[in-house]
Amino acid sequence: MTKKHKTLGEFIIENQKAFPYSTGELSKLINAIRLASKVVNHEVNKAGLVDILGASGDINAQGENQQKLDVLANEKFIQSLTNREIVCGIASEEEDDFVVINSHDNNHQNKYVVLFDPLDGSSNIDVNVSVGSIFSIYRRVTPIGTPVTIEDFLQPGRKQVAAGYVVYGTSTMLVYTTGHGVNGFTLNPAIGTFYLSHPDMKYPEDGRIYSVNEGNYVHFPEGVKKYIKYCQMEEGDRPYTSRYIGSLVSDFHRNMIKGGIFLYPTSSKAKNGKLRLLYECNPMAFLAEQAGGKASDGCKPILDIEPTSLHQRAPFFCGSKNMVEKAEEFMETYQ
Repeated sequence: MTKKHKTLGEFIIENQKAFPYSTGELSKLINAIRLASKVVNHEVNKAGLVDILGASGDINAQGENQQKLDVLANEKFIQSLTNREIVCGIASEEEDDFVVINSHDNNHQNKYVVLFDPLDGSSNIDVNVSVGSIFSIYRRVTPIGTPVTIEDFLQPGRKQVAAGYVVYGTSTMLVYTTGHGVNGFTLNPAIGTFYLSHPDMKYPEDGRIYSVNEGNYVHFPEGVKKYIKYCQMEEGDRPYTSRYIGSLVSDFHRNMIKGGIFLYPTSSKAKNGKLRLLYECNPMAFLAEQAGGKASDGCKPILDIEPTSLHQRAPFFCGSKNMVEKAEEFMETYQ
């Protein structure tokens, strides 16, 4: 007899008691993200058939060209979260400012804010390479009954109550944590249901993969250059394998399963790094720590950084614990 896999819906209901302060809103919120991800997955899968490839002609808040599917994914996530009337505020990598949401007749009673990158790695869409969506959930800090303010979004990553990502690849997976471990769910496209396929995901303490855009090597700090040379050295279990997809979700997902490190450091071209603290680094750092891995800016834990702006950038070293600690040693030695 075939073993019955637990659905995401069943898993959420069973684990609802573990959600701090929750009276069901956080469960509904995860469900809203599940719905949005299924819609985006459908659009990603038909990207080669309809006119949603390429740039939209618009520039996002970071001065980057928005891909057409970026815009569509952003709309679908905002729509899904707003229609469920369960969040009081949304911030997106694609929006200049946060969005205040007041549900009908609710007078700002909702407790949670969501920050998300609707389509990470979207430059890969045109060439049919895996992309993903990233989300981060916080409990508001301003008084319930008032509109949310910037203060609700500029919280350190340690305050996250949930975070996760969806990877749209050979199979579509939703991976998330609420601070009680990391679980992965694979979409059965025939019936549109996510099933628990990867329970209690863990980073191996060591790995043999390093993921970094080596094309930027000459622009990297000396510590990163030395660490890359260390990875390439023929000694012990090295040289390591270089694997870089250029989609944070995909690189992170592979490294969590196989063991590895992802690096996007500062450089002479990107003085503060390139990845966004609130939309990419914090949620991935929360997942990494919950899976027994580590995430830092090369010096201190990502989750301890106090954000100062919505679109703040940060250097990012994330992956298997021993590999990240070794990279930090090189950063400290070659400051």
